[in-house]
Amino acid sequence: MTIAATAPVTDERVAKKSTVSKLLGRPEIGALVGAVALFVFFAAVAPVFLQPGSIATVLYGASTIGIMAVGVSLLMIGGEFDLSTGVAVISSALMASLFSWYFSMNVWVGVLLALVMSLGVGFINGWILIKTKLPSFIVTLATFLMLTGLNLGLTRAIGGSVSTPSVSNMDGFESARAIFASSVNIAGVDVKITVFIWLGMVAVASWVLLRTKIGNWIFASGGDANAARAVGVPVVKTKIGLFMAVGFCAWVLGMHNLFAFATVQSGEGIGNEFLYIIAAVIGGCLLTGGYGSAIGGAIGAFIFGMANKGIVYAEWNPDWFKFFLGLMLLLATIVNLVVKRRAEQK
Repeated sequence: MTIAATAPVTDERVAKKSTVSKLLGRPEIGALVGAVALFVFFAAVAPVFLQPGSIATVLYGASTIGIMAVGVSLLMIGGEFDLSTGVAVISSALMASLFSWYFSMNVWVGVLLALVMSLGVGFINGWILIKTKLPSFIVTLATFLMLTGLNLGLTRAIGGSVSTPSVSNMDGFESARAIFASSVNIAGVDVKITVFIWLGMVAVASWVLLRTKIGNWIFASGGDANAARAVGVPVVKTKIGLFMAVGFCAWVLGMHNLFAFATVQSGEGIGNEFLYIIAAVIGGCLLTGGYGSAIGGAIGAFIFGMANKGIVYAEWNPDWFKFFLGLMLLLATIVNLVVKRRAEQK
């Protein structure tokens, strides 16, 4: 009598995934493929695109979107999104400028007050969201409208115009400009400091997401807030903290705008919130939350920078830029969805 050998049963939950499966499972892989393809495309149709000065210009354009995309990506992974980010950037710059000018104080006082205001707006957005349980769409749309009105109304009331008076001759301007709006010369090419600020913020955000318990809380809160609460995740603090992180990013970009141009137009920023969300979505963040990465948001911002400047270098009609951006958004979203599904099947 012989006993037939039976094959060992393997638990799929502990089965090792191949390197390819792990790579395909990364949220930013679809955006990375798109970024490489777009880079090669513009390099072929516009050789000037490959010049060091052109690359520096592309990186600068990407950084002005990417700084905000860091906070927006984290917030979307946490299951929420913010429609007030565009005007929040300008609100921060207006606060620093108008306060310093009106009271004839060192601009650093205005900079610090702007930071407090930006963090406060983020806190209020998160607090209202938690207390009322309204969708973040409604809460931040209301904030968007209120900030838009305040920006215009206060600028007219204090400065007498729709733009702020120049702060270029005020104490502290040069030191603030060196931190927020200077350039770093690398091999004869001037690279804006915002590029380095952006990359540093991406590195910090990626470390938080992948190496700390706060990162686990963010993914858990965005995936299923009720389940996260059941296992002890401080969902309330996490979501409020994410809105405050968006406020911090708005402050950084607002200070760059102020010290790069010394004056601020109160009506600026409207519509930019969609660019930040687009960068995050192209980078693999899902509107439903619980999935994405800061690196993906950075790649999405880089795609935006390449598209924006590449069209100019190729000498195409810039009127087509928004169409091109919408097409990139649609294609990137489809690619990200297909890649995610195939990775889950492996």
